[in-house]
Order: sequence, then structure tokens, then C-alpha cells
Amino acid sequence: MAKLHIKKGDMVYVNAGNDKGKTGKVLAVLTEKNRAIVEGVNMVSKHTKPNSKNPQGGIVKQEAGVHVSNLQVVDPVKGGATKIGRRLNDKGKLVRYAKKSGEEIK
Repeated sequence: MAKLHIKKGDMVYVNAGNDKGKTGKVLAVLTEKNRAIVEGVNMVSKHTKPNSKNPQGGIVKQEAGVHVSNLQVVDPVKGGATKIGRRLNDKGKLVRYAKKSGEEIK
């Protein structure tokens, strides 16, 4: 399993697909499938049976996974999509940084 450039909580830009150009927060990362679930992106209609949470049942709109190759992290300083690099910080810990601004990504 390869290390992904995207983590839960990141702001990402969608660079391909029907939702191209949208930005959103990563809600979950599915490492085994190389996909991420992004808030408000790739909405699908799911048919649900009645249950205790949804006693009426019916059609529910929810986010589906987006392949990580179609996502780029948004630069924390300059905004817009940026590539991600990894480097050692002053404490000797490997951290992600935005290649556009050089800023560390928290």
C-alpha cells in the first residue's frame, strides 16, 4: 500500500470528473481502494430501507469516493491546487509541505 498525499481533514481541489473545479474537505480516506470521500463532491442517490435512523426509508443523497489521483491539496497560503512534497522539519520529523508556497501542511 502506497503512502497517499491526502489525509482526513485536508482541503482538496477536484481536478477531473463531473465535479471538476470544486473544493471540499476530506471526510475519510479509503487507503485500500486509493479513494477519498470529499464533502459535497461526487454525490450519489442511495436507496435505503426503513430503519431506526430513517423510519421513512427512501432515497438519500450522500458522497461517494473519488480516486486520489483526481484530487490535489489546496495551498494553505496562496490558495489553489498545489503538489505535495515531504521533507524533514527542524525536529527531524517527516512532514508534508506545499510545493507552491513551501509552507508546511498541518
